Amino acid sequence: MTTGYTETVNKLIDELARLPGIGPKTAERLAFHILKSRTEEAMALAQAISDVKTKIKQCKICYNFAETDICSICSDTRRDKSRICVVEQPKDVIILEKTGQCRWVYHVLGGHIAPLDGIEPSHLTIDNLVERVKAGGIEEIIMATNPNMLGDGTSLYISSLLKSTGVKITRLARGLATGSTLEYASGKMLSDAITSRQPLE
Repeated sequence: MTTGYTETVNKLIDELARLPGIGPKTAERLAFHILKSRTEEAMALAQAISDVKTKIKQCKICYNFAETDICSICSDTRRDKSRICVVEQPKDVIILEKTGQCRWVYHVLGGHIAPLDGIEPSHLTIDNLVERVKAGGIEEIIMATNPNMLGDGTSLYISSLLKSTGVKITRLARGLATGSTLEYASGKMLSDAITSRQPLE
């Protein structure tokens, strides 16, 4: 607690400092920005935070973020539902969609397999993906896990589970640097990786 600030201001600074990438000084500046802003602006921010915690849930099909039981991508009749792009996190969906190259649907795993961190296949939505494929109508699975050791390991594990289904399994082309993440790839790099995807072996 910083001397000279009220208890309420100190609490706001402490909570802002918990955000990733926000240090004490930045938290202090943000707190004073909120204090100096108009009441309706500050309350709009508070309402937006409340809404994402109370209204956002997982799509029952792909496990992406949604405000209804089925997300807008899964419910879009223009999408090619015979192709499922598998990603680690909801933010990866947003990144891929920004390229304008994707007409498929998605499946969000909720992470990657990492035994040393205690993350096993059962902690992810892998079983749900297998069920989607076995239900029929799927022609291709596009693996878009991050191009690093854990992402590749997760892709290979999923591929082994789906091998007997006969579904074509591809991965984004290695225009993506090995060891990187989708989050930091440029739009052009992602577009090239999407259009040049390769069989997963």
